Amino acid sequence: MTKPCIHLIAGARPNFMKIAPIVRALQADGRLAWKIIHTGQHYDRDMNEVFFEELGIPAPDVRLGCGGGTHAEQTGKIMVAYEALIAADKPAACLVVGDVNSTAACSIVAKKACVPVAHVEAGLRSGDMSMPEEINRLVTDAITDWFFVTEPSATEHLRREGRDMSVVYDVGHVMADNVLFQAHKLQTTDTTGFETDAFKRQHARYGVVTLHRPSNVDSAEALERIATVLRAVSPELPLVFPVHPRTRANIEKFGVNLGANVTLMGPQAYMSFLHLWKDAVVVLTDSGGLQEETTALGVACITMRENTERPITVDEGSNVLAGTDPAVIIPLALDTIKNGGKKGRRPALWDGKSAERIVAILAEKLGA
Repeated sequence: MTKPCIHLIAGARPNFMKIAPIVRALQADGRLAWKIIHTGQHYDRDMNEVFFEELGIPAPDVRLGCGGGTHAEQTGKIMVAYEALIAADKPAACLVVGDVNSTAACSIVAKKACVPVAHVEAGLRSGDMSMPEEINRLVTDAITDWFFVTEPSATEHLRREGRDMSVVYDVGHVMADNVLFQAHKLQTTDTTGFETDAFKRQHARYGVVTLHRPSNVDSAEALERIATVLRAVSPELPLVFPVHPRTRANIEKFGVNLGANVTLMGPQAYMSFLHLWKDAVVVLTDSGGLQEETTALGVACITMRENTERPITVDEGSNVLAGTDPAVIIPLALDTIKNGGKKGRRPALWDGKSAERIVAILAEKLGA
């Protein structure tokens, strides 16, 4: 008897962090077949065989190569390419993760092909309709068949939006699965070749900065606000900033001075970056995923955004939502440096077994 086959959709590097635990759980469970579909939404030359070996998963089965272009161009290219694949493959289900363009595009195609859609990380809402990710979340959840949620707020959003609560499953978070898996693996990994390792050898205590959201990096005014924070904080604690290419270009274009005690380096591979931030005194970020990962490992995190779609990281975890005003962020960061910052706790179902729960539910739903 042929096993039901699931398409696992990933479009960007963080998506692979979310599907990796699901692939490992599928391998261990054995009742379902699967294919990893890389839409190519983000082209990343470093996403090679070593990258997938680090995650403990095979390289993608299919690469659609749909990178580049505007949001509309990218979404359209993915839809056209995935429509051809789904017609040829006829999968039993389409599993999407997160909130990137690939998530929404493949969900629409699957639903129109009468293939059920499973959304991992369903129900998260920032309430900020200027974020492309928020549009993708709303579109995807409007047509999802099985909702896998990471926190109570997501369940409440779906309830309020009128979703059928019998197909909403509180399973915990695959991002926590992955960071716990990788942190354990890091204990026996030779880190001497990591760029971040050299920095750690020179600095016993340090903070980590990551920034990529347009609201923080796409105008001179916004970048200067962030720079004000870094110039105030870095004399008290050395900061290391793996810089997103667009952010670096804007720093140079606007002539922004980040301060003498801020070390810039290029984007890091997953393990190299984990090796860096897991031992940081504080992480200053606007990343959604890093809010969750720091909570999973109990690292103090200050999120430089006005909103978060992941409130459990604030309510229970080690994250503080600080906004973008330097007058608020600076004293908060300095207090964290002096007094150790917020530890919080790891949410109950963020126990490293979320993917196992997801696979068990899918196997039951698909009659495997």
